[in-house]
Amino acid sequence: MKITLKDGSVKEYTEAKSIFEIAKDISEGLARIACAGELNGKIADLRTVVSEDADLNIITANDAAGLTVIRHTAAHVMAEAVKRLFPEAKVTIGPAIEDGFYYDFDAEPFSREDLDKIEAEMKKIIKEGNAITRFTLPKEEAVRYMEEKNEPFKVELIQDLPEDAIISFYDQGGFVDLCAGPHLMSTKGIKAYKLISSSMAYWRGDSQKARLQRIYGTAFNKKEELKAHLEKLEDAKKRDHNRLGREMGLFTTVDVIGQGLPLFTPKGTKMIMKLQRWIEDLEEKEWGYVRTRTPLMAKSDLYKLSGHWDHYKEGMFVLGDEETDKEVFALRPMTCPFQYYVYKNEQRSYRDLPYRMGETSTLFRAEDSGEMHGLTRVRQFTIAEGHLIVRPDQMVEEFKGCLALAQYCLKTLGVEEDVTYHLSKWDPDNRAKYIGEPQVWEETEQHIRDILKELDIQFVEDVGEAAFYGPKVDINARNVYGKDDTMITIQWDALLAEQFDMYYIDPNGDKVRPYIIHRTSLGCYERTLAWLIEKYAGKFPTWLCAEQVRVLPISEKYESYAEAVRKELAKNGIDVTVDNRSEKIGFKIREARLDKLPYMLVVGQKEEEDGTVSVRSRFAGDEGSRLLSDFISDIKKEIDSKEIRKEQTETDKN
Repeated sequence: MKITLKDGSVKEYTEAKSIFEIAKDISEGLARIACAGELNGKIADLRTVVSEDADLNIITANDAAGLTVIRHTAAHVMAEAVKRLFPEAKVTIGPAIEDGFYYDFDAEPFSREDLDKIEAEMKKIIKEGNAITRFTLPKEEAVRYMEEKNEPFKVELIQDLPEDAIISFYDQGGFVDLCAGPHLMSTKGIKAYKLISSSMAYWRGDSQKARLQRIYGTAFNKKEELKAHLEKLEDAKKRDHNRLGREMGLFTTVDVIGQGLPLFTPKGTKMIMKLQRWIEDLEEKEWGYVRTRTPLMAKSDLYKLSGHWDHYKEGMFVLGDEETDKEVFALRPMTCPFQYYVYKNEQRSYRDLPYRMGETSTLFRAEDSGEMHGLTRVRQFTIAEGHLIVRPDQMVEEFKGCLALAQYCLKTLGVEEDVTYHLSKWDPDNRAKYIGEPQVWEETEQHIRDILKELDIQFVEDVGEAAFYGPKVDINARNVYGKDDTMITIQWDALLAEQFDMYYIDPNGDKVRPYIIHRTSLGCYERTLAWLIEKYAGKFPTWLCAEQVRVLPISEKYESYAEAVRKELAKNGIDVTVDNRSEKIGFKIREARLDKLPYMLVVGQKEEEDGTVSVRSRFAGDEGSRLLSDFISDIKKEIDSKEIRKEQTETDKN
């Protein structure tokens, strides 16, 4: 047989060989660092036997796929360590993930001290250097095998497989795990690893099933790579909005109120108000939107008409019981059907379209408790929601306009480079999840695809992520821990106008169904604030800051001048406070820096006599003495233009 390698060279063999044997034949050194093989374009275990002509690339830790194999093997080593230390723990699943691996156990919660002990036991297992071997069993034998080991979760996984399945296991010197692989040839291949944290998880992600304990870890080929990753994680912890936002006094949560129901302090509230007022003015004054205000709840009849009752009821807070109550209400998870009735309140002509409705909408969604996190996943939230009722011939240009508005908002916030675009499509193999005919879905998806290509927007396509009534563009951002969150959504809807009997009068006097665009210009304000906290590590652009300037009198003798400065700044729309505490000026300056304020104005005798202020900023440090009127003029320009000034670095300070 002929084996064609990545560089185009060909190896010929008269008998079948495993990928590992081929790697060893190429080079002993290559075999030592091999993690897997890419056989005819697919990742394969090193133990895979090749018996016919094939294309082969040996995968090492320098390849992403090789690092995945190392992490997958590390997950098994961790599971063995857990079983050694906690024999009563039951193993479930343990995959490699983007930045590491995890394994779920049916066990008592793990403390940090437990993780340290598990790490130490992993070190012993790796030092033992047991060979990792693979074997297979037919389904019936595989079930018995795991029943004998008293691993009920593995038994359940096997029982869900087809009857004729041949099931693979990996043995690393006594610890055997059900697994499809691939894995390293020996535990010695794990060079650098760290257990990061533990948390609760549900078996198979179902809150109705067993509560498990998940241990997260990571592994790299070199200690230097692990060190760099851990430093990155430390920075992520510092930027984590759920920690930093609380430390900065922007929001809090209270158990007696409920999970996923954040309380915003005056500082956090002011920031959201600034975002909200900006978007409302922007949409109305520059993008041709009218404002609406609609109820926070409705009868179930409305949601049945829209289809949400059939397709989204589990995600709604329902008030009442259909079997016992005359009327059943639900808190709204969206605004679209409410705004449809604003449109239907008057008869519309083709000349009235497009009709763009915007609303600052408070919504409610019954998120699972395990999904709650800070401000990114909550049960009550507010979005810059909008619905455009358009003629079919206007649909493409209006959709482009929604994309342009979204991109303008992202650019203003300084995050336009931090997002990815996704064409979220329906899943034709899951018809029950969607309304409408396949032809409509294919046509609308193609329209969006063409728009994104025309605008030269790079995007990926995600099957099964569409709304039940239409495909959409999701604009996602990655949080500090590497998880994608959807920030902005623009949906193409060619179906719901029919269900709500929406129409306009065309030039011939006939009734015609419009199309609908569901969109957000900024998305969820809570999630956006979380994003900005992490993006700027709390050092927000001046226009967004709840406190833009703090006046620092050198002593109580200059408090009256400090107050006069405050009043003049406030009169010009600047958010300003005065620090009148009986503290030394150096202490006040340090406090202001810790509060991440854009500007500090130090005032004393000279400043009072000259009508000046001594300016210190995050951006340039000590900016010297300036006329108050000049400072006001400059900061107003910065605020009005929403300028994002470059932060001073440590190098700049030196």
